[in-house]
Amino acid sequence: MFNIGDKVVYPMHGAGVIEAIEEKEILGDKKKYYVMNIPTGDMKVMIPLDNVQKVGLRDVIGKASVDKVYEILGKEGELTNSNWNRRYRANMEKIKTGSIFKVAEVVRSLLLRDRIKGLSTGEKRMLETAKQILISEMTMVKGLDQNEVMSDLEKLFDEA
Repeated sequence: MFNIGDKVVYPMHGAGVIEAIEEKEILGDKKKYYVMNIPTGDMKVMIPLDNVQKVGLRDVIGKASVDKVYEILGKEGELTNSNWNRRYRANMEKIKTGSIFKVAEVVRSLLLRDRIKGLSTGEKRMLETAKQILISEMTMVKGLDQNEVMSDLEKLFDEA
């Protein structure tokens, strides 16, 4: 169970802060919800408390794990030869896990593919989504502005 003020990650959406716990009646069904503010994209989401495990809501990573994210992003990758549809599905599964490490792998592999062969429109959107998820969590962990985190990551991407 999370508390108001906790920094959490909602897979496929990014990191944010639980602002409230409210009880709402929707279609005659009363449930308690976490009200979460996700600064990246200026989004508010409501997550039923009984759905937290199913959606994969989790705490943000600790500062000690930031180096592992940078390590994943900085690794030299291999270009996979699978067709775009298989790549897309595999990358989507990684993003859906909610793991920042898996999201970092997706960002790294899509950036590599983009440099070498280019990306399809769907993969370009996926790359932007994965970057935003990554940036939102890194912003929460490092306590920096989104632009500062983006600048740090861009330097890393340029070096990779």
